[in-house]
Amino acid sequence: MRSPVRFILICFASIVFVLNANAQVDEMCTEAGFIPSLDSPFAHVPYVFGRVTLKGVDPVAKLPSVSVTLTDSQQPANRFMLGRSGNYCFKRTGGGGTLVVQVDGIEAARRTLPSMGSSQQREDFEITVGQLLSPPAVVSTKFSRPLNAKTVDLYRQATESERNKDLDKAVGFIKEIVSVDAADFIAWAKLGSLYFEQQAYTDADGAFRKSLELRVDYTPAWINVGQMRVAQKQYVAAIEIFKHALELEPSSARVFQLLGEAYLLNKQGTLGVEALNQAIKLDPVGMAECHLQLAHLYELAKANKLATKEYKLFLAQVPNHPDKAKFEKFIKDNPE
Repeated sequence: MRSPVRFILICFASIVFVLNANAQVDEMCTEAGFIPSLDSPFAHVPYVFGRVTLKGVDPVAKLPSVSVTLTDSQQPANRFMLGRSGNYCFKRTGGGGTLVVQVDGIEAARRTLPSMGSSQQREDFEITVGQLLSPPAVVSTKFSRPLNAKTVDLYRQATESERNKDLDKAVGFIKEIVSVDAADFIAWAKLGSLYFEQQAYTDADGAFRKSLELRVDYTPAWINVGQMRVAQKQYVAAIEIFKHALELEPSSARVFQLLGEAYLLNKQGTLGVEALNQAIKLDPVGMAECHLQLAHLYELAKANKLATKEYKLFLAQVPNHPDKAKFEKFIKDNPE
């Protein structure tokens, strides 16, 4: 007689859990203009969302510019500029992908998303602003400039425009900044990155060149130029640029990863493997995804024993990955 009551209680608890989950994703995604629960209140909805918490920030000072970018194989890079809440949200078109958090244009965190699992996924980040030299950051705050009172509001408006995905307006505001403060190498690099996102490569080249004329060691500009050369399929040029970026930041795991990927795209497998392994050496946890890149490369080359080794190394760093069972099956079927 008690089993029907127990069943009802279990069902009620499950419904409450789903409603709470939908309320949570709605709260996070409202700022992005999404209300996921309206898609289907009791179904998985294809969103990745979360909150970026900044530590070490003066509560009365101007907040740094923080963005989260989602990239995957099925859609162009999608960037969300954060407000004071720190919430972000993306509607997904497929599984997998990578989330990258940037603080004032400096990469502060990177996380690989599982290719399988719940399509409604929360990923939170906690970043200590004063420690951006720690992996997987690529540059330090040595490039920061004193605030220019004449451009503070323009930066705010540019950030707001990016948040609203109005890149043309953002470009306009950044152009105003460099007209007011022509020595702002950070703004010139930002202008270049906006043009790059619009695939206006000639304009981006000009803006990045101006940034580097003002500050020749400004690593973020070099990295963006390298990534743009990859997008243009100019792999040899990209390789040389990433090698130069490593001369400026020799302990940057992220630049080694980008260099490795450029080598692989240029069909220089041995050098690509060396660079990816160096990225892993510098940042074993943050660059764990390089093991998956290497495993895939070895699978394509029919070197399954080497792929098995990479899958084992990856699982040692990410033991709870959603694809763990698939990787373990490969390991079992292809012993070293």
